[in-house]
Amino acid sequence: MRFRVYFFAALACPLLALAAAPAPKVLALKAAHLLDVRTGLTVRDAVVLIQNDRITAVGSKLAIPAGAQVIDLGEQTLVPGLIDSHTHLTSDPENVGYASVALSIPRQTLIGAKNALKTLKAGFTTVRDVGSEGYTDVGLRDAIDAGDVPGPRIIASGNALGITGGHCDDTMHAPQYRIVGDGVADGVDAVMRKTREVIKYGAGVIKICATGGVLSFGDDPRASQYTFDEMKAIVGEAHRLGRKVAAHAHGGDGIRMAVLAGVDSIDHGSYIDDEGIAIMKAHKTWLVPTLYLGDWLIDNAEAIRLPAALLEKAKVVLPLARKNIARAFSAGVPVAFGTDSGVYPHGLNGREFAVYVKLGMTPLQAIQSATLNAAQLLGMEDRIGAIEVGKYADLIAVKGDPLKDVTQLERVQWVMKNGAVVAR
Repeated sequence: MRFRVYFFAALACPLLALAAAPAPKVLALKAAHLLDVRTGLTVRDAVVLIQNDRITAVGSKLAIPAGAQVIDLGEQTLVPGLIDSHTHLTSDPENVGYASVALSIPRQTLIGAKNALKTLKAGFTTVRDVGSEGYTDVGLRDAIDAGDVPGPRIIASGNALGITGGHCDDTMHAPQYRIVGDGVADGVDAVMRKTREVIKYGAGVIKICATGGVLSFGDDPRASQYTFDEMKAIVGEAHRLGRKVAAHAHGGDGIRMAVLAGVDSIDHGSYIDDEGIAIMKAHKTWLVPTLYLGDWLIDNAEAIRLPAALLEKAKVVLPLARKNIARAFSAGVPVAFGTDSGVYPHGLNGREFAVYVKLGMTPLQAIQSATLNAAQLLGMEDRIGAIEVGKYADLIAVKGDPLKDVTQLERVQWVMKNGAVVAR
């Protein structure tokens, strides 16, 4: 009898302790202004309440619970954490072309850790990383998720899929070395196997090269690479296994085939034409422009020793891209923010906004491309992209009004990810 009393008392103690455990501490953010990216309205005297990693309340002059920790950001403006849908965290611009040959996989991983912190401090709390060697972006994602290194939330692609001799192959070595890119697959059966393989090793999104590229040797950005049947097989297998597909596509034919094959985004879109615009609108396919790099790359080509053949392509393709994408903006093609950071220095991602505005977007539309729109592209609109109840506490603060001066987003003053302050 005494044993039974002791047993039940011992069982009850932990239960009582759990019942008496204090509720998670409330964190209260105060700021003079908060941008509601859904409506474009500015909330004055804003208060955001946070528990753990989630937003629990948002409003003007909300009552702050007793005992809450208060962070007062004064006259600054709160904006949702930004999303970049096209990055290469494990790359740096000075390692383009032949310079990349000397980089080991461990070295690329450490470059990624450096750039992840730069990106986070720039206000980008979520990124889609589309193409890295040796699954370095997958390893970086896992290290960030484990809390080993600081960085944004990453949707990683691992090895990008491409044809033999295409933009996603290794075309820098002489034939005797017989070096083939890890993502190369030709034919329907082979691309299905490769899609399954990269998912096996951790890819959260599938990246394919539908056309040639600018920063690769021996190919034409206007020419399509994968066939329609190959792209359709990749998309079908990726979607069946719960992954979205991002298509590197410059040329018009490649854009059209990729959209009809069912890809989720067209990244770059440099030669998009009226037919491509109409098809993308009809299929509600996201366009991920990468435009600021055109300024930086050409201006800094000599400093980073960009090979002459690649510079020649850049000088033709990148200015044309702005003209064509301006037409896509005007026509109402859905746009999700992307930068191709890695082609230019990480941390400068915010300079993309001013280019979008210059090409016809309003500041609000540009900001929505990096919040609501990008969240929808990533399939994370229930968790990120706005300062709303139930979403992750991903917020940034800027000094001025980004609706009046979108370049304020180039000078982020304060960053929070998952309810933790990561940059002041």
